[in-house]
Amino acid sequence: MAKKPKKQQQSGGTPATVALTAAGVHYTVHAYDHDPGHPSYGEEAAEAMGVSPDRVFKTLVADVDGALTVAVVPVAGSLDLKALASAVGGKRAAMADPALAERTTGYVRGGISPLGQRKRLRTVLDDSATTHATICVSAGRRGLEVELSPADLTIQTDALLAPIARP
Repeated sequence: MAKKPKKQQQSGGTPATVALTAAGVHYTVHAYDHDPGHPSYGEEAAEAMGVSPDRVFKTLVADVDGALTVAVVPVAGSLDLKALASAVGGKRAAMADPALAERTTGYVRGGISPLGQRKRLRTVLDDSATTHATICVSAGRRGLEVELSPADLTIQTDALLAPIARP
């Protein structure tokens, strides 16, 4: 049974929502009760918000030739590491150590946002995002998503658009 999402007003916010507000970007925050037992953070978010999993994007941190790189892909699919490496002109990509990803971004796993990171990392957004008027990404903690246009996300993260997801 899907959980009913709660709309949330800004009251301080997360680094992600603070960054969006400071930039004057139009966005909507969706909060839901996170279930620690759910097997997938992204699928849980899609179910809780009643949004198609191809419009909810997960933020993954990968190591491309020694440089941490953020990949933002639909929760309906998975990250193609070879495509990510190729998109940024690299040779090899592997998922980053979770503890390193958390320390570098300032967010916990399952709540890593592509926005407002402690250290701004090179970001690649799967080009399927452009087929939607809005997409949802983590707002910086588990149980909190931000909905915005793919164009605004691209601008705010200085993201490269590339086909990095596979079904």
